[in-house]
Amino acid sequence: MGRAKLFQDRRDAGRRLGKLLSGYRSEAPLVLALPRGGVEVGYEVARALGAPLDVWIVRKLGAPGQPELGVGAISEGGEVYIDRSLVAVLGIADAELADIAEQQAAEVERGVRRFRGDRPMPRVEGRTVIVVDDGIATGGTVRAALRDLRKRSPRRLVLAAPVAAPSSLSSLAREVDSIACIEEDPGLQAIGAYYEDFSQTSDDAVAWLLAEARRELPPPEGAERPLFVQAGAAALPGDLAIPERAIGLVLFAHGSGSSRRSPRNRSVAEALWRWGLATLLFDLLTEEEAAEDRSSAGLRFDIDLLARRLLGVTDWALARPELRHLGVGYFGASTGAAAALVAAAARPRAVGAVVSRGGRPDLAGAALTRVRAPTLLIVGSADTAVLALNQGALERLAGPRRLAVVPSATHLFEEPGALAAVARLAGEWFAQHLSPRGDEARA
Repeated sequence: MGRAKLFQDRRDAGRRLGKLLSGYRSEAPLVLALPRGGVEVGYEVARALGAPLDVWIVRKLGAPGQPELGVGAISEGGEVYIDRSLVAVLGIADAELADIAEQQAAEVERGVRRFRGDRPMPRVEGRTVIVVDDGIATGGTVRAALRDLRKRSPRRLVLAAPVAAPSSLSSLAREVDSIACIEEDPGLQAIGAYYEDFSQTSDDAVAWLLAEARRELPPPEGAERPLFVQAGAAALPGDLAIPERAIGLVLFAHGSGSSRRSPRNRSVAEALWRWGLATLLFDLLTEEEAAEDRSSAGLRFDIDLLARRLLGVTDWALARPELRHLGVGYFGASTGAAAALVAAAARPRAVGAVVSRGGRPDLAGAALTRVRAPTLLIVGSADTAVLALNQGALERLAGPRRLAVVPSATHLFEEPGALAAVARLAGEWFAQHLSPRGDEARA
């Protein structure tokens, strides 16, 4: 007589697993599912917890000639797990392993593009993260994901699966803070044996579930609150967004002839919300100044004026109760990047990080040697003239700095995936360098 099936399908398993995890709802967790089958389970878990759902891409490293026999796994963050004892038994050479890992790394990248698209890698630092799969047999694949995520400093790391082998859970326990599992079976051989319907989940189904999960979530708290920002005598229109549990505030300094409505900056700002970063986009010029600049194109290159405006807005933000505890970063584009660097040099204790997108840091002049804030310069590889200017400016910066070149991108990053790469780089940089501030940091 065959084993009674525990679950109708993955969605049923996810609903039951969501009930088991209900105690985490108050921690506003992030649910990360392992594609493909794990996403069906994770979708229901995320719904039960009112949590965002995303994927974490991992690929099994199959043995040569036996691709279904996993000897390790590679995760999207670069973590590679190798089962050294099995590799030794099978006599697999290091060179063979390296070739397999390289092939699967390309598949990981394909999965990231397919399932996440232009969205940035989810922010893990300081959050409760629940990693979900549809079942755990040996645990090699999920181990790579857990080790990758642990390096990103989650507040709590939880492993959740409807069914698993107890020996695997015991081995994985050291990788996580807690484990949630409905059925532990020492005799587990095939995960599908526990499901009435264990048909393969398609890529299209995964993409649809992720899109549905995003539609079911409310917009970030405080998103797009219009207001006027006072910068000295100038009242400048702006849009402030403060996501829940914000870890920092990013002020945007737009580029030549642009405004707070720049679609590229707004796209980056929306991505930064998912990193737990508040954003303030504002006009650097008043309406009268903007009209003058449209005819003369003179004010957009007045770096001192733009920097003074940015400093005024910084002081305004640090005086507001809901913002003054946040570390401040600047995101500058084109001439706005030069203004951001001049302002950062003038407020070394207030500004925690600077990111430039297709910027003109060379226009910051002598201020470059006084910038202590960690600075990331992002340039497209096809924007050759600006790339050369950024390479020169990089050598003059005084503090920690990095030049990131987006392959095949032009000045406006209009190529597919280029702006998403900018957002991901910026989010990682700000999340790494911004932290809550104390009163002494406002000098």
